[in-house]
Amino acid sequence: MIVSTTPNGRPGVSCSKRDLLATASISPGTSRKTEAEVLSNALRIVRRTSVALTIGAGWLGLTTLPVEAHHGITNFDLNRDVEVTGVITEIDFVNPHSWVYFDATNENGETVAWRCEMRGATVLRRSGWSEDLFVVGSEVTITGSPDRSDPRTCYLGTALFADGSSIDRYGQIQAPEPVAGSNRPERLANGNPNLSGDWAAEQQVMTDPRGQMGTLVRLSQSDNFAPGETPGGGPGFPGARGTTISQADDPVDAYWNRRPTTMPLTEAGEDVIQDLDFSSGDNPRLRCAATNILFDWYFEMDVNRVVQTGNEIEMFYGSMGIERTINLDETEHPEGIEASVSGHSIGRWEDDILIVDTVGFLPGILNADGRVPHSDQLHIVERFSLDPAAGALRREYVAEDPLYFEGPFSGTDTMLISDLPYHGVTECEDRTYR
Repeated sequence: MIVSTTPNGRPGVSCSKRDLLATASISPGTSRKTEAEVLSNALRIVRRTSVALTIGAGWLGLTTLPVEAHHGITNFDLNRDVEVTGVITEIDFVNPHSWVYFDATNENGETVAWRCEMRGATVLRRSGWSEDLFVVGSEVTITGSPDRSDPRTCYLGTALFADGSSIDRYGQIQAPEPVAGSNRPERLANGNPNLSGDWAAEQQVMTDPRGQMGTLVRLSQSDNFAPGETPGGGPGFPGARGTTISQADDPVDAYWNRRPTTMPLTEAGEDVIQDLDFSSGDNPRLRCAATNILFDWYFEMDVNRVVQTGNEIEMFYGSMGIERTINLDETEHPEGIEASVSGHSIGRWEDDILIVDTVGFLPGILNADGRVPHSDQLHIVERFSLDPAAGALRREYVAEDPLYFEGPFSGTDTMLISDLPYHGVTECEDRTYR
């Protein structure tokens, strides 16, 4: 049963499920999950067509279907609440977001297919979740926030199960523990620090366990904040309840395309971003493609693997599948490097610091959230240092691009010995659409 929703007062379009089914060409016997997704996409097409028709001849430009992409929490109206009860039909743990599908009963007594979005598969598993939580055929009540476009899609804040137990979006079922600890050797036989192993960034969670308010903080610090609190009273996470972006006319576009870049760009760099829609497939991660060796190392807090030998270090990224080799027996980059997302890396040790120099990149996006592109002239220097006592691998990096950047792009990140074994590349299937 759909218990309650708060209307947003925005104009909509009126069409029946029969009309949408006909538009989407759903055949008899189609699964509830597929029906929910196709209806969602059909409804978005209808809405966009309705808007286009109201602005006159502009609709003639709609010669293709709208671009479909993942947009994070801005796709949901976190200023509103929804509560839905139904019977679970399917559960899918995938990245960038997992989904629970269920049948609910509407006010007319009709069965309608719903789906609600959760965090990605990797962070759910790192939090102790499993598909077994969602028993197909059992009842579930989900409270959260509605999708801005699809009336049968929601953002899961809390799930209440048939046995009376419940869990919040950022709930931790078990305390994370490293899969390998004090028994790992600190150094290899050649005396170099031992970087081998499985590494993952510490989880980040919203200060509101339901994920509707506040901002992201490290899991180890989350108990220091009241629900929905922001450190120092600063702004909430973009798109969270009450934030400026959440109240924009088009929050998705406001987040991805209307904010200033996070670093100064040259005229050539500015020209590039003017032609990009970061809320579309122009953004690699929104089409489940690798972004670069900096971003993908920590994105989704996925599990990475490092394999170290005397002459090389191999890095396997759990997010989007970058595989790179750091050549320790080379002092210069060879001529005629074939450009790639991962580039060509050479490394050397200095006082237990691994210094890695990488060139040979394909043009792409350095930081989509910061609206920063890069050209094939990108040059990255990374400095890896190991803290064996803390089980931490720290990286400092500087990226330079004389064609697009006015100055260096720099930062740091820290990986910990993972609380989940490396399991290869997590399946990525984007099911959130603008």
